Amino acid sequence: MRGRPGPLDDVPLDVVELGPGVLAGFTSRAGGTSVGPWRGLNLGMRVGDDPDVVTAHRRALERRVGAPVVFATQVHGARVVRVPQETADETRADGLVTRSGAVAVAVYVADCVPVLLADPVARVAAAAHAGRQGLAAGVLQATVEAMVRDGADPSRVAAAIGPCIAGASYEVPAAMRDEVAAVVPEAACLTPAGTPALDLAAGVRAVLLRCGLAPSAVHVDGRDTYRDAALYSHRRAVHDGVATTGRFAGVVRLLDTSRAASG
Repeated sequence: MRGRPGPLDDVPLDVVELGPGVLAGFTSRAGGTSVGPWRGLNLGMRVGDDPDVVTAHRRALERRVGAPVVFATQVHGARVVRVPQETADETRADGLVTRSGAVAVAVYVADCVPVLLADPVARVAAAAHAGRQGLAAGVLQATVEAMVRDGADPSRVAAAIGPCIAGASYEVPAAMRDEVAAVVPEAACLTPAGTPALDLAAGVRAVLLRCGLAPSAVHVDGRDTYRDAALYSHRRAVHDGVATTGRFAGVVRLLDTSRAASG
């Protein structure tokens, strides 16, 4: 059975506040037409879903934010590119930085952490995909550094840490936990059963604070993708014996404020 790639209403977006002139938020499974293991608003193009349906979902997201949305091919690394200067259809990166209001930048996830950032004064915005590997590899530091090169001041940057798998749900082998903790100690935790685990959101927040962001400027969504059926979760799909699932997204756009300023 295939989904319906026809016209969709505007995509529901959980909007977060990153400062004046910035639109940012996170999608969920709501509002889409994918079926089967991708049921809902799947935005992942490489997970086995009908590409026509996913394209329709992405077009609906573009209508919601009012601009083309740029995704990269995510590789769980630390490469950051500037948009639109350094991007193409097959750009491999886990961080996107832009000074343009003509596009939005986005990352897609299903347990990893979508991180949205903006300096509304310098008018620089970014989206980063921070899973276990990217967090340890330094994708957040690389993203903030790229924003600074484009004029951002970390003390002005606001960040939203989106829904992701919680530490209580992310049991890992002790060696894997220790490998990440050697770089980001705050990510180490235990499950309620006392087994080794990783708290990605806590690790992301700690790294952003070390990058110079103010504690009050870092918002943590707190939803656990593994336990929240309104969100996609790769680990939950595997636990349920399903080989694949969809992806939701974090998206940020600098709004065109010139008309308001001249009006």
